Amino acid sequence: MDLAFTDAEQAFREEARSWLAANVPTGLPPMDSAEGFALHKEWEAELFEARYAVVSWPEQYGGRGASPMEWLIFEEEYWGAGGPGRVSQNGIFLLAPTLFEHGTQEQQDRFLPPMASAEVTWAQGWSEPDAGSDLAGIASKAVRDGDGWRLSGQKTWSTRAGFCDWAFGMFRSDPEAQRHKGLTYFLWPLDADGVTVRPVKGLGGGDAFAEIFLDEVHVADDQVLGGVNEGWGVAMATASSERGLTLRSPGRFLATAARLQDLAAREGVTDPAVREAIARAWIKAEAYRLQTWWTISHLAEGGRMGAEASMTKIWWSELDIELYEVARSILGDRFPLEAGAPAAVDGGAWLDGFLFSLAGPIYAGTNEIQRNVVAERVLGLPRK
Repeated sequence: MDLAFTDAEQAFREEARSWLAANVPTGLPPMDSAEGFALHKEWEAELFEARYAVVSWPEQYGGRGASPMEWLIFEEEYWGAGGPGRVSQNGIFLLAPTLFEHGTQEQQDRFLPPMASAEVTWAQGWSEPDAGSDLAGIASKAVRDGDGWRLSGQKTWSTRAGFCDWAFGMFRSDPEAQRHKGLTYFLWPLDADGVTVRPVKGLGGGDAFAEIFLDEVHVADDQVLGGVNEGWGVAMATASSERGLTLRSPGRFLATAARLQDLAAREGVTDPAVREAIARAWIKAEAYRLQTWWTISHLAEGGRMGAEASMTKIWWSELDIELYEVARSILGDRFPLEAGAPAAVDGGAWLDGFLFSLAGPIYAGTNEIQRNVVAERVLGLPRK
């Protein structure tokens, strides 16, 4: 692993830093509200116009053809500049890598450009009422219907499905096959006939979190991603992106660790235990950064992201909570204050980030399940 940056990479960092300093918006409402979602989409359009929305994508789809290391550099600069959450993240960080790996040329040409510009945003349709981390247990079904399929069932815990345009997920297309077989990965519009989207209130409020109900929804064959009955392998590519490299880049946690240090300085923290906790959290964020550099080197040498992605997911999800727990120890009674409260620190951002961090050990497969994956597939331990 080479930890030195090239002249070109340094120049890219300076260019990105300068543009972000001049353009990053401040004070956007939460993107889980209708107003916030719309304003975040406007910001995504600005990123796209400057070719920063998807820097690692080919130029033909609005990217810069940046290397994985340059993508990491951009992520560090983006979060370090206080960039807002990416409202298009389900598409650009989860579905897009899967489209590049398993999609046809026609599907890439159709779906990637409007995804990059946030003209079309995507929700994830994985979990069901009786199938969360056990993705192979899904019951939603796909039935052949002439030149297409009819999708029926219920998807739940779909992040921002209340405002998104399309969704992706798996359906059981061969009910006679074994659990991990007979599954097909579909893409479908959320305004199609037979689709009902029902908002679910989250801890932080807002109507973006939702359930999706499908009643004989017709989709064409060209909305199948990967082969028919081969959805498990396709879904694992998406899950690897969600748990591993793209969804939670190190820059996000490094920026929070830096904000934590700034908070401690402003609050005049002298308690040795709290100062030690701040240092420990920063070290963990830096360790995640170094591990991600190693992962990129591994991929560049022809390696793949396998079960090791589960270790990464455990690390960043628990680090996220730890960072905000340290902030809570600093702020005490002021920590629960929301935006608008007279004594709220940093506009209530610490509470907002904490509430979101609590979902980390649950989404992308619960950490309990991820520990089982690590034990069995990485460490080779026997199953009980």
